Amino acid sequence: MDIAVRAPVVIVGGGPVGLALALFLDAQDVASVVCDEGDPSFAHPRGNTHNARTMEHYRRLGIADRVRALGLPEEHPTDVAYFTRYSGFELARLPMPSSAQKRKAVASAPRTDQVPEPLHRANQMYVERFLVRHARARPRITLRYGCRVEGILPDGAGVTVRLRGGERLRARYVVGCDGGRSLVRHSAGISYSGQSSLDQDILGRRATAAHLRLPTLRREFLGGRDAWSYWAVNAEVVVNLFSLDGTDEYSLLTSSLDPDFFDARQLARIVRQAAGADLPVQVLGHRPWTPGAALVAESFGTERVFLAGDAAHLFTPTGGFGMNTGIDDAANLAWKLAARVHGWGGEGLLDSYAAERRPVALRNTAAARELNRNLAGLQRPAVLDDDSPEGRAAREALGARLGGFGEQFGSLGVQLGARYDGSPVIVGEDRDDPPTDCLTSYTPSSVPGGRAPHLWLDERRERGGSLFDRLGPGFTLLRLGGRPPACDALRAEAAARGIPLTVLDIPDGAARDLYERDLVLIRPDQHVAWRGSRLPESVGALLARVSGSM
Repeated sequence: MDIAVRAPVVIVGGGPVGLALALFLDAQDVASVVCDEGDPSFAHPRGNTHNARTMEHYRRLGIADRVRALGLPEEHPTDVAYFTRYSGFELARLPMPSSAQKRKAVASAPRTDQVPEPLHRANQMYVERFLVRHARARPRITLRYGCRVEGILPDGAGVTVRLRGGERLRARYVVGCDGGRSLVRHSAGISYSGQSSLDQDILGRRATAAHLRLPTLRREFLGGRDAWSYWAVNAEVVVNLFSLDGTDEYSLLTSSLDPDFFDARQLARIVRQAAGADLPVQVLGHRPWTPGAALVAESFGTERVFLAGDAAHLFTPTGGFGMNTGIDDAANLAWKLAARVHGWGGEGLLDSYAAERRPVALRNTAAARELNRNLAGLQRPAVLDDDSPEGRAAREALGARLGGFGEQFGSLGVQLGARYDGSPVIVGEDRDDPPTDCLTSYTPSSVPGGRAPHLWLDERRERGGSLFDRLGPGFTLLRLGGRPPACDALRAEAAARGIPLTVLDIPDGAARDLYERDLVLIRPDQHVAWRGSRLPESVGALLARVSGSM
């Protein structure tokens, strides 16, 4: 059969990572075809967390405000609350701001504040539906849901994608964003390595995820105690409910029900045990889930076939790192694919994708697994429910332990601190000393390899006021301070090589202090590629290095 469609990039998998990759490519004027054997209704809840880095990526795409309109009502708290039962005692509460409170905090933050786009809680299914609608409106993106890919056949000139029914697509590159059972990964002969599960009673071994409607839970038991995450921890069951809409829809995680022997009536009984009351439970959907996974592909692809998202790494949901790491994969890979398609990226550029992203996947999966281990060994004595001295003592002990879980929800170092030190397309200096990696805190640094430090350029906190809003779609050279050196040679060399370069003058002393150099070259994914107080002797060598041509 003849080739039906030719495209620069075919993306296998139309979930959030595949859709984000298509949108990043579209922003770089590269067309793509997204193939997914499912449908675009996305009716089942999954992750709830769009972290600060992911929200920055959405801002680059012009969709952050629309994503923030999804999920919980703006004034709804995003606390994590722990109860013995939903009708019983509250054990501990980790206060978290509502969307409205986050907006106010950004508006009053100092100009050097590093979180222009705070983490947002909205279930993945809502955001996926929006991303599908948005992608459909982009002329360079073709979405093909209900389309099963059965073979990936790379050769020296490109890749043939074989679909069910005999149709074939032809692409320069294929990216597998097709989940943990990735056909693309298997076709490339790439295996996972790492740990597949945790052997513990609470969110260990095999678990059940479910989509529920609980029409009376908030009205009768949780009113005045609103949260985003509601845990019930007692001697009988452990359940975590996530509020999806602030009213009656929830997603559920529990190890108290074996997903291989799922019974909706048993799940309803478990929810009633968690509530400590007989309440109506409507099960809208369910799926198995394996907590504790920390699996990373041994390769992220080579030459023409690449992996991103769950196809490249599988996470336990603790910490909310999985999808967000995948979105960051897509941001890294998209500009490199675009550079090759447009002809200015060197032959070594795509090799840097695995060199940069695989260490981050190892770091993030390990962090999520360690956070999941926090749940091991929680004591759940029968007296937890008793209104007695013994019961109060047991609740105080358990509440103190649960109240110490704040690092799980304050992981700014994981969110913003990914670095590409040692990358073949990063130009560092011998005396550069990157900040120490930390799970909970982020230290801004212009040392090449890290995320470009953020700065508000005026007192307003509106679109256009962030440094990130002024960066170009390709490379951006920042000229900082009152007397930065001329950059005509770099501008001319970039033009000669076809490398897109924006020159941005920022005389502001705060920017010069933040970046510590007069000149800083920032990549399309907002990572620092090079810095200095004067141009190097060979600007051609610099551009060759950062574009993968040497």
